[in-house]
Order: sequence, then C-alpha cells, then structure tokens
Amino acid sequence: MKDTALIALFALGGAACAGLVGAAVLRLVRHRSVTVSLTVVGAVTVTAMLAGTLAVAQAMFLSRHDLGVVTLVAAMAAVVSLATALVLGRWVVARSRELSLAARDFGDGGSFAAPPGQATAELAGLSRELAATSAKLAASRERERALETSRRELVAWISHDLRTPLAGLRAMSEALEDGMAVDPARYHRQIRTEVERLNSMVGDLFELSRIHAGALALTPSRMSAYDLVGDALSGVDPLAREHGVRLVGEGVQRVPVEVDGKEMTRVLANLLINAIRHTPADGTVAVAAERRGDGVVLSVTDGCGGIPAEDLSRVFDTGWRGTAARTPPAGAGPVPPAGAGLGLAIVRGIVEAHAGRTEVRNVPGGCRFEVTLPVPVPVR
Repeated sequence: MKDTALIALFALGGAACAGLVGAAVLRLVRHRSVTVSLTVVGAVTVTAMLAGTLAVAQAMFLSRHDLGVVTLVAAMAAVVSLATALVLGRWVVARSRELSLAARDFGDGGSFAAPPGQATAELAGLSRELAATSAKLAASRERERALETSRRELVAWISHDLRTPLAGLRAMSEALEDGMAVDPARYHRQIRTEVERLNSMVGDLFELSRIHAGALALTPSRMSAYDLVGDALSGVDPLAREHGVRLVGEGVQRVPVEVDGKEMTRVLANLLINAIRHTPADGTVAVAAERRGDGVVLSVTDGCGGIPAEDLSRVFDTGWRGTAARTPPAGAGPVPPAGAGLGLAIVRGIVEAHAGRTEVRNVPGGCRFEVTLPVPVPVR
C-alpha cells in the first residue's frame, strides 16, 4: 500500500510539473491563433503523461535496459498522441476558419449561411446563434429601409403641403395689399383657415418629434372608456355633420382604463377624423369599447371601402396616406384633402407609450382600427 502511494505521488509530481509549465506557455500565447492554443494543450497533455510515467519508472530503480525500454515506449506513445491531437486540432481550426468567413459575409451586409459538413457542438451552437443574429439584422435592415422610405415620402409630402397654403397666402396677401381683392372679408377668412391648417400641421410635427425622441410625458389617471369616447365624439361631431357622416357609439362599455386623458382623447380624435374623411356622405362611423381578454379594446369602424392588403402593414407608418387606397364608392361626393400622413403615426406612438398596441383590418364596407390598452391594476 505504501509503494502504491509512493508511485502515485511520483506520477502526480511529474505530471503537475509539466502541467504548470504548460499553463505558463498557454498564458504567453493566449493572444495567438486557436491552432497555437490547441497545439499547446495537446503538447501539455502528452508531456504530463510522459513526465508522470518517466518519474515513476526512474523511482522504481529499473535497470538501465528496462528504463530505456519504458522511456522508448512512452516516447512513441507521446509522439503518436501528439500527432493525433494536431490532426484533429487542424480539423477544428479549419471549421472555425470557415465559420469566420461565413460570419464576415453577413457582417458585410449579406446573410449568414453555416458552412456545410459536421461541426463540434460548440461550433454548431455558434452557427445557430449567428444564423439567428443574421435574421435579426436582415429584419432590422428592412425596417431601416422602410423607415428611410417613409421619411423621404414625409419630407416630400410636407414640402408640398406647406408650399400650397403658403403660395395661397402670398397671393391673397398681395391681392389685399394691391387693393385687387373683390371681397376682402372672404380673403381674411381664407387666410385664417390656411393659417390654422399650417398651425395644425406644425403641431402634429412637434408631437411626432416628441414621440420619436421618447420625450412624451404622460400623466395617467383612471377613467371610464365611456367618458373618454364621449369626449372624443363631442369634439368631432361638427366635422361629421359637415360631411354628412353619422357617428354611432352604442357599443361603448363602461370599462375602466388608466391613461393620459388628453393624449388618449387625441388618439380617438385622430382615428375619428381619419374615418370621417374617408367615409362617404350618409355613411356611418361606429365607435366601440369593450373588455377583451387581457386588455381594453377601443375600436373605430368606418365606411371607406377597405384598404388593399399590401397597404395594411403601412397604415401607421409616418407619412403614409394611401393616396390610391381608400377611395369611397362612386357618387359619394368630394373627399376632403388628406393630411400630411402624421395622424395615424401619432396614434401608434401615443398608444405604444401607454404600453398598448394598434391594429387595423378590413371589414365589410370599410376597415376597423383597434387600440388595445392594458387592463388597469385593481385598486385595493
């Protein structure tokens, strides 16, 4: 038993010395390639085994011949083991190089495709992570392109919408200044109308900039959805009467919501104004509020005739106006001019600031906009 312990002690000492030297070498080459690190690891493993074997053989006081035989056998085994480790290590390194090249491709704007063939579990896991990251980057690039397109459209539309009233204001002011206006009072009224329109546009731009900057400060309070819808309907009733559109709010339940009353009234007002503008005369705009699952759903249904399926995903984008999309049936009368495409973008921004979501879908004869808000926490 004592001899066995002594043998184990000599083997441990020899292997430990080799391991310590290998650890020092590995620390020195830690910034080098994986090939160098794998070579050092393989060499340390083989050297530790060889050192332990030779230490035990030396301690056993074998004859010179027997010690030479043991040393030769151990050295041959070490050489074969080291060569095998290097060959397998080169295969692992080759797979890592292929993976690096594939990662470089999707980093330059392409998509990631894992190199063919089998790989170690770690490299296979890394390939899956890179593939998932590539998919996320592709989706992000697509969103960025869509956002850039919508920004260009917004700039073009805003420029047009500003140029038109400004040109009219300049012409009317020149006519008044030269005394060429036949009906000055009418010109004054028109100037005031155009100024109010410009003021509304600037207000929308300011609101949208606050939303995008994350500077929209909310002051939520608990209120009834019935009162919220009632305030919004009262505000747009004159516009609905002007265009001959009926407002219906019979599906509004008295469910509680916790929102910023001013901002959420603006959400409903934007949705209602949008619906009234695109609903033909004698049409109906219906408002509803109900508890559905884990949220409170406020909906506005219009009679616009529907939105093309390819445009449904763009409805809440900044600057989207759907010029050719929501065309009322023939004989419905003139359609009021669309805004700068900011109203629905503001709706989505305010709703998301309330931790809610916005959706739109087609229904028979029109489309339905839905705002889903989280259910307020019960008061104890």
